[in-house]
Amino acid sequence: MEDIIAVDNLVKRYGDVIALDHFNLHIAPGEVFGLLGPNGSGKTTVINCMLQLLTYDKGSISLFGESMTPVRYDLKRRVGIVPQNVAVFEELTVRQNIDYFCALYVPDKGRRAALVDEAIAFVGLEDYVRFRPRKLSGGLLRRLNIACGIAHKPELIFFDEPTVAVDPQSRNAILEGILRLNAQGSTIVYTSHYMEEVEDICTRIMIMDQGRALATGTNDELKAMIGTGERIRVEVDAADDAVLRALRALPCVAGATFDGAVLETTCGNGQHNVADVLAVLATHGVATGRIYAEPPTLNDVFLEVTGKELRD
Repeated sequence: MEDIIAVDNLVKRYGDVIALDHFNLHIAPGEVFGLLGPNGSGKTTVINCMLQLLTYDKGSISLFGESMTPVRYDLKRRVGIVPQNVAVFEELTVRQNIDYFCALYVPDKGRRAALVDEAIAFVGLEDYVRFRPRKLSGGLLRRLNIACGIAHKPELIFFDEPTVAVDPQSRNAILEGILRLNAQGSTIVYTSHYMEEVEDICTRIMIMDQGRALATGTNDELKAMIGTGERIRVEVDAADDAVLRALRALPCVAGATFDGAVLETTCGNGQHNVADVLAVLATHGVATGRIYAEPPTLNDVFLEVTGKELRD
């Protein structure tokens, strides 16, 4: 199946700064693709290049199998954008805002009215159609932002941090709505700093930094790349140096610590990590309480791939 997005060898410079360094990205139709990276990694730059909001120095970009250029309005009509910052008009009502943005793609008033009604129902704003944005809560504003971006039924939708600063109920509603859009046939490109969201909804994920793709795969494939297994935490009364040395000597254990109440071991990928750890404790006569085995998370992968230092 032909890629809906094909970015090859893309280079973007800001003076002496290389924002995108021979960057490649391929997304198939029907995917929910997560694009992750620290601040300044190049996520927004590559999205703006794909949308032809930025020029670039080298490389090629194709959408829907055709070369994307600033004047390919036929391709742009097939794309929807939900930006991180809410972008609506304060002087217009909810319905007027959605109608305005839909009109940029659909000139026919009759067809547009039906699309606006459908978008309002899709995000659950039926009771707020006469409200102006300043009267809406943060979660409702986010839902209005989404309705404005998807009312024209785009085949490809970019969501940039759509759940920032919303309550859990609104966040769940937004994520469920994104999955419904995908089920209806839209391909989704999703950026977020909430790793659990990406784990929950994305079929494939790319981690990028310094303008380059560092790792791409499914959630499970990315976790397998770093070789990190379970983090095993065991409540114990005591664990002396001999116990810690024995645990660290296990082939599956990368590290072991004891804080006076909980013994924690960090393991690599293995079939019997918990059993091996408990066998050492039993051999040394350590009485155990509750046991927690936590699998690696996408956040573990992200920190392993991009580094743990703070970014500006």
